[in-house]
Amino acid sequence: MIAMAPTVKCMVWDLDDTIWDGVVLEQDAPVPTADALRALDVLDRRGILHAVASRGEFEPAAAHLRMHGIEELFCAIDVGWGPKSEAVRRIAETLNLGLDTIAFVDNDPVERAEVSEALPPVRCYPAEQIASFPDLPELTPPAVTAEARQRRALYRAERIRQVSEQEFHGSNTEFLGSLDLVMTVRRANEDDLERAHELTVRSHQLNTTGRTFGIDELRGPCASDDHEVLVASLADRFGGYGTIGLAVSEIRGDDSVLQLLLMSCRVMSRGVGTALIRHVVERARAHGRRALAEFVPTDVNRVMLVTLRFAGFDVVDPNPERMLLLCNDVRSAAAPNADHVTVVSGDVTP
Repeated sequence: MIAMAPTVKCMVWDLDDTIWDGVVLEQDAPVPTADALRALDVLDRRGILHAVASRGEFEPAAAHLRMHGIEELFCAIDVGWGPKSEAVRRIAETLNLGLDTIAFVDNDPVERAEVSEALPPVRCYPAEQIASFPDLPELTPPAVTAEARQRRALYRAERIRQVSEQEFHGSNTEFLGSLDLVMTVRRANEDDLERAHELTVRSHQLNTTGRTFGIDELRGPCASDDHEVLVASLADRFGGYGTIGLAVSEIRGDDSVLQLLLMSCRVMSRGVGTALIRHVVERARAHGRRALAEFVPTDVNRVMLVTLRFAGFDVVDPNPERMLLLCNDVRSAAAPNADHVTVVSGDVTP
């Protein structure tokens, strides 16, 4: 099995005596520290999300964040009296992020120990370390795209979608149909390379081979006649999701071999993976090629093997270190319905 070291995608903050010096409910009128404000700003511009898991009452805490103009920096705010590990878990579920991409900062060593004990993958930091956050490698993505700088806005839009879904009277299938999802798939160009590289670094669960590509490693296949590098973006009636998918295929004679397929975890619940796979298969068959895919198991990506199987891929080489699968006819009975997604080609010719 391949073990990958994911970068932090979300920093979860305690409030009292961490973001600010003092306790809101004790009417200390605490002010956010300069170190916290700097870390919040720097990490936000790097595309790292912020959330709150703190003790106290929600309304006073949210009002204090609002008063200091930083409430909008947080994609999720969980304030209450229960174990902070439960709050961190809820935040991870709300943002659809793996626990191994979550970090937690708190001034209280007992609170940090409770989170570490309950959620071992979560990285915990003392408040004294906040000043060094901008310098930590796990909080420093190798490349920061324009899309990364908009990540907070994308996640906040997703919260609006989630509220709409909760208020929707109908089935999940009917809700997905109401979103008017449109996926645009096209060949990657030079402007896409940083975001494509970022996806390979950030997406672990929805990654068929666990492989990461540097920008230079992607530039070669993009210019090669023996490869096809596709990027997929998604939009619905609430707005755009940004670039959410990447597919890298190698042409080997009459075969088109999918070396990497990955999706952003932000769209896991939208059922768009099957739609992207079908499009990749259709492109291969339009050129008279068989559609194959490689799958390399990691600690967290088994869901992608299931997705390939449901999309009509059968294992033809069961090598446990690198499986090879061949796409036969899509199984109408087992394959998830992707009819709620309209797929369009962004290329002049497919």
